[in-house]
Formats: sequence, structure tokens, C-alpha cells
Amino acid sequence: MFSKILIANRGEIAVRIIRTCRRLGVATVVVYSEADADSLAVAMADESVFIGPAPASQSYLVAEKIIAAAHATGAQAVHPGFGFLSEKAEFARACAAAGLVFIGPNPDAIDAMGDKIQSKRFAAKAGVSVVPGHVGEIEDTAHAITIAEGIGYPVMIKASAGGGGKGIRVAWTRRDVEEGFLAVRAEAKGAFGDDRIFIEKFIEDPRHVEIQVLGDKHGHVIHLFERECSIQRRNQKVIEEAPSPLLDEATRAAMGAQAVALARAVNYDSAGTVEFVAGQDRSFYFLEMNTRLQVEHPVTEMITGVDLVEQMLRVAAGEPLALDQESLKIKGWAIEGRIYAEDPYRKFLPSIGRLVRYAPPAEGPRQGSLGEVAVRNETGVREGDEISTFYDPMIAKLCVWGPSRDAAAAGMGRALEEMHIEGLSHNTAFLSAVMEQARFLSGKLSTNYIPTEFPDGFQGLSPEPWQADILLAVAVAAHDRLTRRARAGAAVFSAGPVRGEWIVVAGEGRRPIALTPADGGLDIALLDEGRTLTLRDVDWRPGAELFRGVLDGRAFTAGVTPAAEGFTLRFRAVRQRVLVLTPISAELHGKLPPRTPPDTSRMVISPMPGLVVSVEVSPGEEVKAGQGLCVIEAMKMQNIIRAERDGVVKLVNAKPGDSVAADDVLAEFA
Repeated sequence: MFSKILIANRGEIAVRIIRTCRRLGVATVVVYSEADADSLAVAMADESVFIGPAPASQSYLVAEKIIAAAHATGAQAVHPGFGFLSEKAEFARACAAAGLVFIGPNPDAIDAMGDKIQSKRFAAKAGVSVVPGHVGEIEDTAHAITIAEGIGYPVMIKASAGGGGKGIRVAWTRRDVEEGFLAVRAEAKGAFGDDRIFIEKFIEDPRHVEIQVLGDKHGHVIHLFERECSIQRRNQKVIEEAPSPLLDEATRAAMGAQAVALARAVNYDSAGTVEFVAGQDRSFYFLEMNTRLQVEHPVTEMITGVDLVEQMLRVAAGEPLALDQESLKIKGWAIEGRIYAEDPYRKFLPSIGRLVRYAPPAEGPRQGSLGEVAVRNETGVREGDEISTFYDPMIAKLCVWGPSRDAAAAGMGRALEEMHIEGLSHNTAFLSAVMEQARFLSGKLSTNYIPTEFPDGFQGLSPEPWQADILLAVAVAAHDRLTRRARAGAAVFSAGPVRGEWIVVAGEGRRPIALTPADGGLDIALLDEGRTLTLRDVDWRPGAELFRGVLDGRAFTAGVTPAAEGFTLRFRAVRQRVLVLTPISAELHGKLPPRTPPDTSRMVISPMPGLVVSVEVSPGEEVKAGQGLCVIEAMKMQNIIRAERDGVVKLVNAKPGDSVAADDVLAEFA
């Protein structure tokens, strides 16, 4: 085993590798850019080396700087993590030429499988079923249109060197190809330094199922079963799980055997993933092979008990695999939710800023509602860190294992309650919504899940009856404590519990209640329903953002933010303003006129912070609804801002190269 390795990556994967190295007694070196100087990975590593400015093209993608850092620190090997240089055969060869071990597959395997165009040619030659498409480079937009119309819409336009959901567009029409081809090429060049593009048939209502493979340098290859990664938005995975609810034992064995055969054919000698697109009938086609560790690898580790980072290190050090296919078994179920800095209420657009509050749930085993579960949180950030525009907007990967799929989903829902993030927008409410959906719990997934289930975008969910009870109890208990404190401070009388009748106003609902202190908590009588809620074990003080308690025997965690009146409460996928009023105040409140929002119908507003790449219109120009007005790049993705109505452009307030904030006015219509 190596005594010291260098990690050529950042964020949560760098932290993940450090944790395994610590357990194995291997010293670690991390490289870092200007943006990551104060990162968690730098703080955790034994040594760190500065390698340049924040843009990856000037730091994490510069092989010479990384190799020089390894030599300067005496590292024997380099782990590339995922992204950046992890699938660059020339980097693996450069490491070998410099006397360093590349902790990943051999360069020939990367060449054979890492390039999406070449991998499809190789797979077809090897007799592996592949998705119909054009296996070859695309010259320009006109060539792309010819190919797309030859295959038949819809088609998928993909970067040959792509990964992480970047450099992908689905084209349903000729116009989509005209716009999408140039955007994919620009994303590919910026993210991977390689602008080659290919086009293949887009299979409608597909599922994304992948097989984890592991090989050594002695000819042994095994698979560690499958992961389902069908729930995606903008072709980037959001929720992953292992095993897949689609596969039966026969399909699992067939898919695993095909993945192993493909890996053996290229002498694969590390951890890798063979990805398939699967039909609802369990038919499957080879999609691509990722010759690296996957972001979602923790769910495989949780159902097999195998540390994939450790296996990569041992294989790279020349050890034969100590695992065999027959000894591997699936134990339980694991689900991973990627927590992104994005606003699900605004079409999942990126959000940047500082983590003013970041408190993840406690890791380790705990008792869940359907049995014992285990929580694991993979992150590369701490409270006070900043999520910038330079890198992927993922904050953390929250993973939960349970003895069954239902237990894992229930455990994930509870863990998401406890994830506390402030300072920027995030998608925990969306993840909570999915965990509670009947369709998700049934296992009927597809890559169309998000647009199908949320066709108008995500706007949160209305509370279920049990959730409405929790929101009421939180508001009442918070109001009770604030009122008692105010009365005690005013020395009006003893700060005992506030008795009498109150009206709880939430949305259009009005619920009369009465309070009684009991066992260090409250009994809340619902006067119009003839039942009583028992709230116990309250953990909250005025000013605290999280409210913990047990309502009718169910433990919960909710977010509490004081509003001008009442509270804004957050519980799972529900966000609601709740007021606790006297009967007279409630009557008067009902007579207030509704507030009318300002008219922004003539404005084109930036939905996200980012960099203006291009502006396609000028003052006086007539535009149609749906026409592209400008392109904004954020988090390495190019976003086309379109006109929402027909009209004539009056003003254009942005130009290429400008940095814009969310809600900035980009243009105005006459």
C-alpha cells in the first residue's frame, strides 16, 4: 500500500478519499485553487498545494501543475476523483511517465471506453446492444440537422467527453438542434476541453440503470450489482438508489454479465461503471462506460459493505481482488439525494452564496419508522463556506440505508427534515416531496419523472393532514413561548402557559384551538374537530431556526422563521405562513384586502446569477414568444433565456461579458 497519495480533485470527493486514506494509514495531499484555499478538503488533508486561479482550466485541469505537486510532496500515486482529469488517458500516461501511479484504470481502457464515440464502436464490435445513432463526429450545425433528421426525432445531442449531466441536450425539432448543438459544443469545450459531439436516438420514457464493476491487474473482474439513477433534471442525476426497483434476478444477472464481459474485453483494472438505458419492459442497451468512480458510489457501498475507494487504492498498488462474485450479496436498500445549491421553486436554477447555516443530520444508525436505518452525509463544505459559480453546485450527498426500500425512503424523509441550510436556495424540499410521492414509492421511475410529475415546475406541496397538525403544533408552541416571554419581561404576571381560545390561520384554513400544559409540553385541543394533539419533548427557543418535538408519538423537525405576522414554517416539502391570533384579531385579519404583486410582464428578468455569454436581440426588434433573447452561463451550464410573450424590444440592459444577479432586468418590452 502507498504511504502517501495526491488527490487531484476538490469538494466532497476529496474529503471522501481522505476519510478512507485515514483509515488505511495513507497520508494525503490535496491540490487547491484560489476559490478552495479555505476548503474542508484543504483543512483535512495532511498537506496541500496551491495550483492556480479558480477556473478549472487554470488549475484542476492542468496536468503539469498536479504532477509537479505530487513530486514536490513525495506522493507516490494520484487519485483523480471524478470529473476534471479523471477520464483523461493522457493524464494517466503522464502520471506513469513521471513515475506516479494513477489510481484508476489503465490508459488503454480509458481510451477504449472513456470516449463515448469510440466506446459505442467498441461495444457494437463486441456484440453489445447499443442505442441507435450516429457513431462519429459531427462537423457543424447543418451536419447535425442532417443526422438528427436521418435518425428521427427525438434525438440526444451529447458531448463525446461529457459527464456529470453537462454537454447534453434533447432535441425534439429542427430548431432544437440549431440551438442545442452550439450550446452543447460550447459547454463541452468549457467543461472538458473537447468539443466533439455525437447524436443518438432518444428513447422515450427510459430508465437509467448502471452496473458497478471492479477489476484488478491480475485479470479478475466482478460487478457489485446495479444503481438506478432515473430521477434527473437537465440530464443531471438528483436521486439514486441501489438496487433498482425495476430489475428482477434474471435481468440483474444478464446486465451484470454484460458489464463484466465489456470490462474484461478492455482489461479493465479499477472501479468503473457501465451505464445502460432500460425500457420499462426491462430491455436494456449499452449507453456508455464511466472509467472512474461515480458520484453515487455510496449507495453501492451501503448495500454491499465494500469501500470502493479502498478497493481502487489496493488495485492500484497491485493487490489482487480479495472479493469474488459469489460472496457478494445485496443487503437492504440505499437511497442518495443530491443536495444542490439551486432554487426548485424557480425551475431549479442555480443559486450561489455563502452557507450562513449548514447543519446536516447526525450520521450513523438510528431507529426509523420502519426499522433501523443508517444515515451517511458526504460533503465538502462547512458552515460559512461559499458556493461559487466556478464548480458544480452540489452541497452534499445525503444517503440513507434501510432494510427495505420503504424503510430507506422513510429514513431519507426524516433525515431531510434535519438538514438545515440557510444563506442560499437549495432543493431539500423537492427531495422531500419525491420521497413522499406514491409513484416514487411504487418504483415506477423514468428519466421523465420530474417533468411528468412537476409539469408546471416545483411549487412545494400542500400539507397532508398529519403534516398540517405538525405545522399547527409548531406555530402554537412557538407563539406560546414568545407570548410567555413577553409577559414575563413586562412583569404583567407570571409567565405561565397562555390559556384560552386561539385561532390558527394557515392559508385559507382557520382552526380554533385551546391549550393546556402537560408533561413539559402542550395538549392542543382542536375545538372544531373534537380531538387533542399531544406535543412533547419540545426543543426550541425564540430565535432558533429549527423546532424539534414529538407530536402524538411521531418525532419531527421543522424550520421556523419569524414573519411580520406569525411564522413562516418549513416542514419537508411544505412551506407555509401560519398565524396564531385571538378570535377578534382573526376576524379583523380576514377583512384585509389581498396584496397585489408588481407587474413584471414587460420585463425579461434573469432567473439566476451568472455570466452573459451572448445577447441575440437589440432595441426595436420584434420578437415572438419562445424566441431566444440571450444566453447566461451558470455553474458550467449555458441557459437560453426566452421571450415569454410576443412584443417589441424597448431596452437591452446586458451585454456579453456582464455578470448578472438573480432578478436583474435583462431587457424590457415596449
